[in-house]
Amino acid sequence: MADFGAQDNAAFRAEARAWLEANFPPSLKNRHDIAASEAPVPVEGDYAIWKTRMGEKGWGVPTWPAAYGGGGLSATDARTLREEMARIGAWNPIGGMGVMMFGPTLLEYGTEEQKQRHIPPIVRGELRWCQGYSEPGAGSDLASLQTRAEDKGDHFLVNGQKIWTSGAQYADWCFCLVRTDASRKHEGISFVLIDMRTPGVETRPILLISGSSPFCETFFTDVKVPKANLVGPLNGGWTIGKRLLQHERNSLSGGGDGRPRFDTGHLRDVARRYFGQEEDGRLADPDFRARLTRHDMDALAYALTLRRVALEAKSANGPSAATSIMKNANSRIMTDHCEMMVEAMGLAGAGWSGEDFTEEEREAGRLYLRIKSSTIAGGSSEVQNNIISKRILGLPDPSSHTY
Repeated sequence: MADFGAQDNAAFRAEARAWLEANFPPSLKNRHDIAASEAPVPVEGDYAIWKTRMGEKGWGVPTWPAAYGGGGLSATDARTLREEMARIGAWNPIGGMGVMMFGPTLLEYGTEEQKQRHIPPIVRGELRWCQGYSEPGAGSDLASLQTRAEDKGDHFLVNGQKIWTSGAQYADWCFCLVRTDASRKHEGISFVLIDMRTPGVETRPILLISGSSPFCETFFTDVKVPKANLVGPLNGGWTIGKRLLQHERNSLSGGGDGRPRFDTGHLRDVARRYFGQEEDGRLADPDFRARLTRHDMDALAYALTLRRVALEAKSANGPSAATSIMKNANSRIMTDHCEMMVEAMGLAGAGWSGEDFTEEEREAGRLYLRIKSSTIAGGSSEVQNNIISKRILGLPDPSSHTY
């Protein structure tokens, strides 16, 4: 049965509260922006102290097995920990793709040796991972990927190109889908781990319209990958790759910690500041006020559903195809949120640089442009609709029909 939060471990709550109050540096209160940064942040001062303490405690990944350095907590205790962190403005300094996607997948499919080697550094936040999936000719149809891994005895020789590799220019390792059998499509794909410092690996950042470069082109030229870096069976990577995508969509929707990635309260405050208020305290613009109310309702319904899905996923030992629904819903609500933020600011929301605009106004415009990619990352909305149609609703595959 799913744990919907009826129970509360008072003893653990007291333990978590005492530990957090003793170990969380007050100077970092509500500095979530540090954890949200796309580029590496210098690990120094109080940030270094907090990251080290959380890594040693294992609470950056509270439900991961203690045998690999994780917190080993139950779903109930992990929720209690999040509540106690939120109470004092603390945030999780351990994150990235190793936590979001690769770690949970390796725990399920990796060998004991692979887990012992790769999971502890993820738990401590020591290494950055990137994802080698999409290619210039293999986006929505990922299984048509052509990056080759040739068997050379004790190693694979990898040649090919990946695209939209988030954070590749900063990554230490890459979990990558490669073709090991050209005669079969889905059954000819393997899942390998590539050290990004290996000779022959090259990354080229892609400048986005938002002014940032979170994505890269990644090239592999005669890159040697030890056979020990093969996860799962040879030519069995498609199953592992799909499972990892479920974890990715779960994290992108906020399901990883049961919280959505937007704050409607802040949007209301901004709207009041720019639109003004009527005598009775209501927002001065009636049309925006009505749309903001609908947005609040959507966001609340999403947050409640997200919490239920997250708890059910823990009971079912992992996310399901329902992550496609949540990922699409999150993309739509996030897009609405960013568009309304810019709209509320008016011309100020179009600010790009200069002292005529505040930092918040400049950031709103950039986020408005950046958020468009949320409908593509982790699988486009159209791909998610296909998954929902076939795996959840049980509808027939349109491609199998003859008209």
